[in-house]
Amino acid sequence: MDRSSLQRQLANLKKSLFDQGNLDEQFYQLEELQDDASPNFVEEVVTLFFRDSSRLVANIEQAIEKCPRDYVSLDALVHQLKDSASSIGAAKMMKDCTVFREYCDKRNFEGCQTLCLRSFQKVKNEHSTLRQKLENYFQLLRQVGPAEKATRSGK
Repeated sequence: MDRSSLQRQLANLKKSLFDQGNLDEQFYQLEELQDDASPNFVEEVVTLFFRDSSRLVANIEQAIEKCPRDYVSLDALVHQLKDSASSIGAAKMMKDCTVFREYCDKRNFEGCQTLCLRSFQKVKNEHSTLRQKLENYFQLLRQVGPAEKATRSGK
């Protein structure tokens, strides 16, 4: 595949991440921080996000399974995951975390267990989907090459 085809594919992939609500303006702000001194800055930040957020998702799962549930700890974990998602512009994941936190705030997991579990499953699914999409994006970005600067043209 020639460079211009890869660039179009990259622009389309990035545009779809925004059009589908996976990412928001914060991702562009991260890209603006990238420079020649740290050409892989965004990818490194996103990699750290997924490392930390995977641990948080596992901790949330453990907290959900505990009896009796510690709603304060569960809420704190979900809040931390939401803040982490915010740092990279993971808009859909932040929204899903907000809904899940609303259930945690009710402190009545048994009363809405199905809704809570379904809500947390959405968080996990978005986490997995976003990871795959961003891995594809960064792989394609590496193929395009270092001369490609972050732009909003794919918006």
